[in-house]
Amino acid sequence: MKKFLLSAGIACAVASCTSDITSLNVNPKSPEQVPAGALVANATITLTDYLATINVNLNNFSMWAQHITETTYTDEANFDYPNRDVNGNTFDVLYTEVLRDLAEAEKAVDIDINLSEAQKEQQMAVIDVLEVYTFQILVDIFGDVPYTEALSSYKIHGPVVVETVVPAYDKGEDIYTGLAARLTADIAILGGDNGLGSYDLLYGGNSDGWKKFASSVLLRLAVRVADHDLARASSWGATALAGGVIMTPADDASLQYASAPPHTNPLWDQLVQSGRSDFIAANTLGDVMNSLNDPRRGIYFRNNNGDSVVGAPYGLASAYPLFSQPGDLLEDPTLAHTLIDHVEVLFLLADAAARGVPIPGATAEGLYQAAVGASIVNWGGTATDAAAYLAQPSVAWDATNWQSRLGTQKWISLFMRGNEAWAAQRQYDLPMNIAAEAQRVTPLRMSYGVDEYALNNANVTAAGANYQGDKDTAPIFWDKD
Repeated sequence: MKKFLLSAGIACAVASCTSDITSLNVNPKSPEQVPAGALVANATITLTDYLATINVNLNNFSMWAQHITETTYTDEANFDYPNRDVNGNTFDVLYTEVLRDLAEAEKAVDIDINLSEAQKEQQMAVIDVLEVYTFQILVDIFGDVPYTEALSSYKIHGPVVVETVVPAYDKGEDIYTGLAARLTADIAILGGDNGLGSYDLLYGGNSDGWKKFASSVLLRLAVRVADHDLARASSWGATALAGGVIMTPADDASLQYASAPPHTNPLWDQLVQSGRSDFIAANTLGDVMNSLNDPRRGIYFRNNNGDSVVGAPYGLASAYPLFSQPGDLLEDPTLAHTLIDHVEVLFLLADAAARGVPIPGATAEGLYQAAVGASIVNWGGTATDAAAYLAQPSVAWDATNWQSRLGTQKWISLFMRGNEAWAAQRQYDLPMNIAAEAQRVTPLRMSYGVDEYALNNANVTAAGANYQGDKDTAPIFWDKD
């Protein structure tokens, strides 16, 4: 296909030389209009790379979830993220790269005369789902963030707002409400061929997959707000279930990486290509997995003591050879990274069912068992492993203590998906260790970066006032005790 497209491009270029000499004024290496598909693909890669990486300058959340810790340089494991401007870097990659590309993609779709109105509608919905997903990440990290004034609103997002370099911060709760409304509209639109073809790196041009993705993200939002507003959660959950959520591995929203740079899994970059030995198992996760005889221990980590993970004290400088290290699977450059999958959805459904939300043909216990079993199999274990694991009293469903039981298993399952693992830790109030050197607890949010205070001081200061003066120990709206 690539050869065909290249040949077609050469043929068009030759034809244009005989019919329109003005085309010679166009620099083919600097196109005036980037195709929408290329922008969507680039945004997808940038978003997924951000979520997959454990680069200390960009994403510290696998450490904040206390799945891993550092060996020699332990600043980030002790929550000293402003020193490397991790908060500012997070704003930069999600706003100026991911959301900017998606906003430009919308404009490119709108002016593309080769697209039918149906294809435009489908592509706009696909782009919107990615935008919603990105804003949800921002809210879960910071709480209040720029939303209505962050980028010029376009077409389906309501009244046009002219972009400003000093955007106001919207309340996280209001953003969630807006995101749920957008997903509801997208779910009603998505279906069939979206015309993106190979530019659609998640579903290959199939909007049926995107509809399940959108429904699953809406279900995530619903469960996230359940402790704060159960009525709203129930309404959003019902819409998500009606739309049809991800239930099989074939429907997972996952990006498959390549075997060689520049498109390898960022984990490979940090664990192999860097030549460094920076990360080891944290005792927080290791101790829990050991106490439960978790069959995933030998997959998550190597250099174990028999079947047991040897976890280093969280946040304490520790010798790499003496502790368990990220497993061999994580050093596969082609390892896919997941935005949302059937395992997470099963945990979300189990949570909803435990709160009394009717899930047709299922119970909270059955969904919990399915979620745990699916995680084990997904990581390379067997159904026999899963059955034996679930048979243990310490793992089996406990309706009297379901939040702790479900939350712990969800947190374990989200290994190397640091953003979601940290969210699970906060939502279910899972016990974490005190960082050894800083002697402080895991933050409940990330404070705003120095650039915002320099360039958008009035608005960021107002937002920070909602969090006890921008303290990272102040919870965001859905994080209720």
